[in-house]
Amino acid sequence: MSSREVNGSDQDDLVFKALASPVRRRILDLLRSAPRTTGELAAQVPELDRTTVLQHLRVLERAELVTGRKVGRERHLSLAPVPIKRIHDRWIGEYARAAVELLEDLDRD
Repeated sequence: MSSREVNGSDQDDLVFKALASPVRRRILDLLRSAPRTTGELAAQVPELDRTTVLQHLRVLERAELVTGRKVGRERHLSLAPVPIKRIHDRWIGEYARAAVELLEDLDRD
C-alpha cells in the first residue's frame, strides 16, 4: 500500500513512527538545512552502513517527511515539512492552547 492510500490517522501514525528514531530525526535536521544526496546523508551518519541509512530514508519517505528525485545517478532528497505541520496543528497546537487556557483560568481564580 502506498502512502497515498493511507488515511489521515494512519498517516499520522507513520509520521510519529518516523519521528521516534533519533537517527531519522538527525536525518531530518540535516535535510532542514539543505537538500542532500543519499551519499551525503550516509556520510553524515558514519556509525551506520549505507543500507541501514537507506532503510531509515524509506521510513521517512513512507511518512512523506522526505521527498526524493533522481538527478543522473544521484538521488537528491529534501525535507517535506507538511506532515510535521499537520502533527503540530492537530496535536501540539491543541495541547498548547489547552495549557494556555488552563493558565488563564488559574490567573482569574
